[in-house]
Amino acid sequence: ALALWFAGMPAFDAIGHSFSTIAIGGFSTHDASVGYFNSPTINSIIAIFLLISGCNYGLHFSLLSGRSLKVYWRDPEFRMFIGVQLTLVVVCTLVLWLHDVYSSALMTVNQAFFQVVSMATTAGFTTDSIARWPLFLPVLLLCSAFIGGCAGSTGGGLKVIRILLLFKQGNRELKRLVHPNAVYSIKLGNRALPERILEAVWGFFSAYALVFIISMLAIIATGVDDFSAFASVVATLNNLGPGLGVVADNFATMNPVAKWILIANMLFGRLEVFTLLVLFTPTFWRE
Repeated sequence: ALALWFAGMPAFDAIGHSFSTIAIGGFSTHDASVGYFNSPTINSIIAIFLLISGCNYGLHFSLLSGRSLKVYWRDPEFRMFIGVQLTLVVVCTLVLWLHDVYSSALMTVNQAFFQVVSMATTAGFTTDSIARWPLFLPVLLLCSAFIGGCAGSTGGGLKVIRILLLFKQGNRELKRLVHPNAVYSIKLGNRALPERILEAVWGFFSAYALVFIISMLAIIATGVDDFSAFASVVATLNNLGPGLGVVADNFATMNPVAKWILIANMLFGRLEVFTLLVLFTPTFWRE
């Protein structure tokens, strides 16, 4: 809040945006979101604190407890999180620069940095409509919300650690095709993970995919076009906010039935699917 206030944001707006940034909520005190202030400095401050909020808070606690900054880089999830953010920033900057979307190179980097971090951490703050960005960038940023923040962060999405473990599991299966009798363990850092953890990750991913597909088909059945249905489910299930198609700016044009489906999606996304699904199991009610 102090950094935003010193950057020229009014006190009330600074407090409101600081709450929304740390919680990765993406809610702004203005309809134009962060774009209302038209300040590269404010964009950068919010993006930096979104990155901090998208990290595992256990790492922040370790630092405050006297550990060195190396505790961050030793964490495989943190390294992947930063790697994804940097890759997306570079790709978006290059495409925007090649298409002369913004007037200067500095503005291009600033807009790319802010929008990438905002979308990839599932905050959903905007300074410009990404729907007007060239080529594949709008869909790329929308899909980046699937990854989301780290476990133990305030971000949404599948979480970086789950994506990392799914990738490691896929890599192990490829090795098993070459050497069927070999025994491969999946390690996170120097620690081998038990199979139960991998089963839980696959279970969550399956439940997430099932909710996503059913929700998308249900929204299409209400009369919404395919692309807008896809974008709206991505935006709500990952707690992102802005989407593409008819929901690029807001969800006002969605029909009432579709809105109820999207409300359920937001609950599924915030409670991480299983917590809500368990309410529909007979075992839960018997016990």
